[in-house]
Amino acid sequence: MSGVNKVILVGNLGANPELRHTQGGQTVANLRLATTERWTDRSGQKQEATEWHRVVVWGKQAEIVGQYLTKGRQVYIEGRIRTRSWQDQQGQKRFTTEIVAQNVQMLGGRGERSADDSSAPATVPADEGMDADFGGGPDDDIPF
Repeated sequence: MSGVNKVILVGNLGANPELRHTQGGQTVANLRLATTERWTDRSGQKQEATEWHRVVVWGKQAEIVGQYLTKGRQVYIEGRIRTRSWQDQQGQKRFTTEIVAQNVQMLGGRGERSADDSSAPATVPADEGMDADFGGGPDDDIPF
């Protein structure tokens, strides 16, 4: 049995998306997403902890994210965790863990949108071909 690598996050952007293009011309957007957990401790004091996540969005989805998302915007992200490594300029091996987004949805009501993004799509689906749909296999007609 294969494993499952699925992440769902709802949080707020800590900065505007950073857009760049690969040498092959594909668009990549890097997002900084904050998720905040709130609770009351045993003494009745309200507590809060914020986690920061690196999110990478590819292709057409990255272009749309770059056009419509801004700092502070609440978003829903579905994707998978990826850890990668590289050598920095000093020759040190570095690691980063990030979320590779497969689905991005803008959250919040109309009142939270600025005037220039009122026509923004609510859902930004993953590009076809970026992550293959697992349908169409030999077991599609099995009823369970």
